[in-house]
Amino acid sequence: MQNELNTVWTLLAACLVFFMQAGFAMVEVGLTRAKSSLNIIMKNLMDFSVGSITFFFVGFGLMFGKSNGWIGTSDFMLSGVSGEDWSYTFLLFQTVFAATAATIVSGAMAERTKFVSYLVYSIFITCLIYPIFGAWAWGGLFHGGGWLEKLSTGGFVDFAGSTVVHSLGGWLALVGAWVLGARKGKVDVNGNIRAIPGHNITLVALGVFILWFGWFGFNAGSTTVGDLSIGRIAITTNLAGSMGALAAMITSWLLFKKPEPTMTLNGALAGLVSITAGCATTTPLGAMAIGLVGGVLVVFSVLFVERVLRVDDPVGAISVHGVCGAWGTLACGLFNAESILGIGKTSTGLFYGGGFNQTISQLIGIGACFVWAVSTGLILFMVIKKTIGLRVSEEEELSGLDITEHGMEAYFQSR
Repeated sequence: MQNELNTVWTLLAACLVFFMQAGFAMVEVGLTRAKSSLNIIMKNLMDFSVGSITFFFVGFGLMFGKSNGWIGTSDFMLSGVSGEDWSYTFLLFQTVFAATAATIVSGAMAERTKFVSYLVYSIFITCLIYPIFGAWAWGGLFHGGGWLEKLSTGGFVDFAGSTVVHSLGGWLALVGAWVLGARKGKVDVNGNIRAIPGHNITLVALGVFILWFGWFGFNAGSTTVGDLSIGRIAITTNLAGSMGALAAMITSWLLFKKPEPTMTLNGALAGLVSITAGCATTTPLGAMAIGLVGGVLVVFSVLFVERVLRVDDPVGAISVHGVCGAWGTLACGLFNAESILGIGKTSTGLFYGGGFNQTISQLIGIGACFVWAVSTGLILFMVIKKTIGLRVSEEEELSGLDITEHGMEAYFQSR
């Protein structure tokens, strides 16, 4: 009976995470200009579609097959385990996570990327880049066992993917947006950064609520067990998202003299990303503290990426996912309270008497993710740029990618 319950819960959670694709699409569409809306919808549709296929054929085996700690060498296409019903459910749950990592990159590179190039790098992310790092951190969830899980300072903790999914996608987004360059009009003739407002903040809000809804599956579903812990994980998830929104709103209010809506909406996502690593190992109060820092951090990070790094990220993906994902992962070394929660004999968080070992393990995992994502991403995007081309022409960009790439418009005016 318990096995059936575990399967039903994990499958339901996978469906919730799949629905997050719609949330990502709405956030990206709303924060960009109307003339590229269909292009964004097509990208979100196809990164999931091609990602599902490539992860089935190659990515799952690399991530979860029997390995030497670095890469899986078995279980491709569920070879040898196709008779186990649980394998199908686990594959679907992991597929929607892989697609999320690819989708994150889309927002930072919006409005100026060739559609065919997007398909190519989505394939490589879900086929190689995400699964290999995932094998290091999560391989032991199935038949593998990664080196980050076996650190002498204690196993790297990332329960639902602050680093494995979100930071990996965020750092790839950073490299992709840097290689691609800013949108036309983002920098004026004097070198000053100009705002390019999104065309529909209502869609952004809808997308954030969809993502928040899906996040309960993202985090609580990562138990892959239908037990009493899922309620606690849902609460820590919700509290962190709420505190992230509140903190970002107050921060933007102090900085800009108005409670800025897009910063506040991204603050909710920042809080959710931040708690994803420690949602199962932190107390509700700890989750609120983690979300609060994430909400403040995302505001300053968005300004830093744009004004100091001068990288054009239309949706704030680098800050929300890369920066706040790293913070949330580090926070496990500070706030893990296993003994208080009754899930371990001792707590590993520094603030709960656990010392520095867990923090060291977290820093190693964060650093490994950054180096892996930046190095592989740089190679991938530069090869695409030098071969099939990464960016559309200036004329195509000015006309909008809906017409030039897909031959139709998202919004038609009555004649």
